Amino acid sequence: MSSITSLVRPNIAALAPYSTARDEYDGPLGIFLDANESPYNNGYNRYPDPHQAALKAKIAPLKGIGPENLFLGNGSDEAIDLVFRIFCTPGKDNAVIMAPSYGMYGVAAAMNDIAVKSVRLEEDFSLDAEALLGACDAFTKVIFLCSPNNPSGNAFPKEQLLDICNRFAGIVVVDEAYIDFSDKGTLVQEAVERENLIVLQTLSKARAMAGLRIGMAISSKEIIGLMSMVKYPYNLSRAAMEKAFDILEKPIAKEVETIIGERKRLSAALAGYPFVLKVFPSDANFILARVTDADGLYDYLLKEGIIVRNRTRVAGCEGCLRFTVGLPAENDALLNALNLYAQ
Repeated sequence: MSSITSLVRPNIAALAPYSTARDEYDGPLGIFLDANESPYNNGYNRYPDPHQAALKAKIAPLKGIGPENLFLGNGSDEAIDLVFRIFCTPGKDNAVIMAPSYGMYGVAAAMNDIAVKSVRLEEDFSLDAEALLGACDAFTKVIFLCSPNNPSGNAFPKEQLLDICNRFAGIVVVDEAYIDFSDKGTLVQEAVERENLIVLQTLSKARAMAGLRIGMAISSKEIIGLMSMVKYPYNLSRAAMEKAFDILEKPIAKEVETIIGERKRLSAALAGYPFVLKVFPSDANFILARVTDADGLYDYLLKEGIIVRNRTRVAGCEGCLRFTVGLPAENDALLNALNLYAQ
């Protein structure tokens, strides 16, 4: 029995997954009288492929992995929830997360009755690995690390993340939702090769498919098999998969390059305003800035029709606003509004 198998909740290890008659038939044509669907074809009268074979075959080569190492979910949030459901026993086990970081880790933990231990990042949002590992105990099953981190924007060194994987006996989840905007490098290949590492990615950010809600988990064949067993059978719609397949034909290098260039331009411009106290370095498609009056500036921009994210009530982000990098014209509108605010 592998060490990963020993981490799986007993009820999950013993689970008999839901199966359909289609799992036993792989022919292209057939008379389908098994699933109580309507026989009248409108393009969507049949259930979608529960294994997402075509879309996985499209995405896997883009990531340099095999389809067996890829899980597709209803946003990355589904994968986050599955990690808790597979590895953490409610009311007993706990997870360790960074703070500040993506809020859904804590929400998903609460929904699954899993205790969370938060470890504060340093003032510059760097990660203290010793403090993180020191917060773990015998009931810590999962560590969640977001890199590049949301809302701070910074990516952590790969060597540091891998060191945590080496020293932790449970599951390490590295959320790389914004990795396409970073030059720090991905852990995708390491996730395939290692036993306890899961990398999360998404089609929502650089691939511009937030409305389709398709997230990814990349890991060993064993962990991906567990996630595929526990997920709901038809977790992605046929319409979402077909649209994603088509959009994936479009290269994104130019758009990513433009966003990175605009991020640099916005960061430099923000640093020049007297009401901006600190612009934090970013490896993502957003910028976190500490200002003299976060609530006042947020309200002002809202009246100007510009919606940013007020993070001042998040521990470690006091006085901070988060600015997503938009189109050049949208960024111009933001800077024009800030110019007027500064007068």
